Amino acid sequence: MIRTGDGPAGGRRGRAARAMAVPILAAAGFAAPCLAAPAECRPGPARTEILDGIGPRGEIRLVSGGRVVLESLHWPDTPEIAEAARAWLDTRRGDSLVVVPRGQPDRWGRERADIQVADTDIDLAGGLIAAGLAFADAGERDSLCRPALRAVEASARDRRLGLWRDPVPQASDGPALRAREGRFAVVEGRIRHVGERSARTYLDFVARGEDGLTVTVSKRTWRMMLARGLSAPSLEGRRVRVRGILEVWRGPTLEANADAVEILGEPDRREAEPAEEQGLRR
Repeated sequence: MIRTGDGPAGGRRGRAARAMAVPILAAAGFAAPCLAAPAECRPGPARTEILDGIGPRGEIRLVSGGRVVLESLHWPDTPEIAEAARAWLDTRRGDSLVVVPRGQPDRWGRERADIQVADTDIDLAGGLIAAGLAFADAGERDSLCRPALRAVEASARDRRLGLWRDPVPQASDGPALRAREGRFAVVEGRIRHVGERSARTYLDFVARGEDGLTVTVSKRTWRMMLARGLSAPSLEGRRVRVRGILEVWRGPTLEANADAVEILGEPDRREAEPAEEQGLRR
């Protein structure tokens, strides 16, 4: 049985569920005007919509005909967890929503947005992540627009809810990572070597010839990481948490965006980050 968080599930709704959701919204940093945010994260005007239904992978369908996906959230790949997440959202069918879009629509014409149930403190992304029913992730964006959702995710992970009922896989466990090929994964381990090349940078978690994770970072993303103080010397030997779609080439690998590498025990972003990036913290 899936252990979900304190948010509503199945048919449970009402004042008790709303009261329990208050700290979720506060901790998750629901959209607020921030001129320093990158254009892809900048919130647009809020509007009211009605939730009509839930489409594939958590797509929010609105009575107006609009389609929205929740910002800074990765829908679960595990069918059992995905069904629980869908049921969590479906309890809000017919509810009035406050929709705050961020950046431009995605390649399918869907808005990426923060969504709050009107006249409540229930934030849909924060509620799903708090219940262990979704990951906090930047997706195709360069930046995680709602970094505070990582703290919400950490609470669910500490409580072993939903997606976190099993231990986080280790970067040195090649067979376990291979078994997750093609799926989104959060992995922890110690970076043994950072190899900077002209087109890509490689973060190796095991010695050459051993079966373990390699994280690839594009040249553009590596420049962003360098601007935040995450250089090769600062990363080598550090324990980190990384996330992305696992692929298998010569060994398990994933390609990381700039916010996909978290140094364990340290803030997500270091003091060397530019002032405009600091503006995203809430």
